[in-house]
Amino acid sequence: MARLLRLLAPWLLPIALLIVWHLSSLNEANRSILPSPLEVVTRAITSLENGDLAESMYVSARRAIAGFLLGGSIGFVLGLLNGVSRRAEITLSTTINMVHNIPVLAVISLFIVWFGIGEEVKIAMVAFGVFFPVYVNTFHGIRNIDRGLLEMGKVYGFTPLQMFRDIIFPGALPSILVGVRLSLSIMWLVLIAAETIASDAGIGYMAITGRELMQMDKVVLSIIIYALLGKLSDVIASSLMRRVLRWRN
Repeated sequence: MARLLRLLAPWLLPIALLIVWHLSSLNEANRSILPSPLEVVTRAITSLENGDLAESMYVSARRAIAGFLLGGSIGFVLGLLNGVSRRAEITLSTTINMVHNIPVLAVISLFIVWFGIGEEVKIAMVAFGVFFPVYVNTFHGIRNIDRGLLEMGKVYGFTPLQMFRDIIFPGALPSILVGVRLSLSIMWLVLIAAETIASDAGIGYMAITGRELMQMDKVVLSIIIYALLGKLSDVIASSLMRRVLRWRN
């Protein structure tokens, strides 16, 4: 019984919200701005049957993954570089910290001018958003490694590659994975903004067309899909963290 309650506990609030949503949609005055759950499910089935939903999810997922890989890779490399080299930190950290203070939404207009409204602007926006969590957590993960382990590696005559493989990377890994998990959440938030401002395909574009045609069931469906994709990303990241940290230990 206790195990069943633990399994059900995370879903109690979503179920309660679903019930409130259903009751609110029973009022005819609310139907034009808040479709019922059944209407949203019907829209989802229709969109799956005609292929629109699958195509939109594929386009958005492709943008998200490409931006995450680009921004995450740059963040990891610069975090590693600044973490192991004081000279690199002195040279780069001030500039990176200044750029870090720029809100992601503030650069959308500039990116549109640079890249247009094609795929490049969405990927660039996601990369810009996910870069900083990976960079910051990689940098601090390396700087917080036990200095005794580093000294021990020097005593044993480790090469730089051995130091990285056996001490630096395993020691910084928990912090790096935290950065990856944060970046996966930010990835979808930034993509939502990018797709609703400059897009001709994807889940955000589906929401825009729904708003323009007053198809609120399509808008709500888009929001739910973003939420589910974000949850799926977090579950994958959590599972990865458990497996990798178990290997590390």
